[in-house]
Amino acid sequence: MTKGTKIPSTQEHLDIEDVRDNIVVLKNGTSVAILQTTAINFDLLAESEQDAMIFAFAGLLNSLTYPIQIFIRSKRMDISNYIVRLEQAKRNTHNQNIVTQIEKYENFIKNLVSKNQVLDKRFYVSIPDFGLVIPKMSSLGGMFHSRPQDMNKWQVLERAKVNLQPKIDHLIKQLGKIGIRAIRLSTRELVELFYDLYNPEVAREQKAALGTEEYTTPIVEPQIAPLVSGQEGNSGDAGE
Repeated sequence: MTKGTKIPSTQEHLDIEDVRDNIVVLKNGTSVAILQTTAINFDLLAESEQDAMIFAFAGLLNSLTYPIQIFIRSKRMDISNYIVRLEQAKRNTHNQNIVTQIEKYENFIKNLVSKNQVLDKRFYVSIPDFGLVIPKMSSLGGMFHSRPQDMNKWQVLERAKVNLQPKIDHLIKQLGKIGIRAIRLSTRELVELFYDLYNPEVAREQKAALGTEEYTTPIVEPQIAPLVSGQEGNSGDAGE
């Protein structure tokens, strides 16, 4: 790399342009709303209930006039904070019988975690709106990474607000017929989701410190701050 060349920030490699008004705006002009859903244990249903569930899901798919993406995320749970709360509860009680029961429960939890991975499964459905502009790309991969030259983020947002809401209402209604409850993720929840996805280790210990209305902190922080020519000797001004 030649001297004076700016190292691209981590943000520039992400597909996300912005997250506002409960909508994720991608760099290719697409906007996405995300629903988080409950789940049903299919194996515990009776055969007739399973058949009814399959037909209901087929009806949902046949009713769609737009694409959706189903995303299932399994994340290993960190229960260290839970153990700390148990220790605090044990210190705060004066009943020896309760202390004994808490110790037994704490040992059970520690033994369970040592032998098995405790996973948190969450289910999401993303609903896209393909925006105002269709970029001209030489390959399919470029469609997801390039930004159209004439993309106006605010026009994309306003269009998405109008186009996404009927899709969201329809999908929530159809999922309800299957017995699945769905809620739309807010701006804060969307930011926390992507922060958790891009920073899985850090997110176990801390949440994204971002406000609901505005945020200036990147979703992904680089491990090493990029060096720009002429700034190597100005480290004393870094905090300003």
